[in-house]
Amino acid sequence: MGLAISVALLYDQARNDMEGFEHHQRAFARLSQALADKGITWHEPEIMDPPCTRRFSGGFSYEYLTYLRRAFALSRTGSAVTPATTANEEQYKRDQQVVQGQTSIFYSHLLLYAGVDGYYIPVDFQEPAIRAGHSVGSSQRLLAELASFASAIGISLDEEGRLSEEMAARLASLPPTDPYEPEKFAWYQLHQACLESIASGHAVVFH
Repeated sequence: MGLAISVALLYDQARNDMEGFEHHQRAFARLSQALADKGITWHEPEIMDPPCTRRFSGGFSYEYLTYLRRAFALSRTGSAVTPATTANEEQYKRDQQVVQGQTSIFYSHLLLYAGVDGYYIPVDFQEPAIRAGHSVGSSQRLLAELASFASAIGISLDEEGRLSEEMAARLASLPPTDPYEPEKFAWYQLHQACLESIASGHAVVFH
């Protein structure tokens, strides 16, 4: 079972899934109101004609997200970051304790997300939150967190923290023999989603 990730989700649903479209319209309205109650202003942009060109659709398995969160937590605590697929059972359990410890501090926008029906919105706010029954993080803060440990899993960024076209091409066609393939794949999917979210004003939706 995997996670689907979308930016500008309503465009696709308006054409292919009217029930889902209406569900997410209501969910976005509740989310906007809950955020407003906490002083955060954001609304999912309306559908336009011609349609928004900054859209994204992707996804990965829950296991890949778990591996990515492990890499972040290990990097954050100054521990050695190794490929999750090469860790023995005992080491992996210890690493998961590190993840749990970091998650309990409730500071990370990457560690916040634990299941379906989560959002990242393109507003820069410090702490992730639970609003209207959903986990809500900042696309800007998630992007910064992804950049903070990219080098630990073999992803090179330029001096301004941006991904080169060459590096992006490598991430788009990762060989299965790459020991960090799960971490890199999930990282790249989230990185693309954050960029499109920030550029377009749309939320990153997990569904």
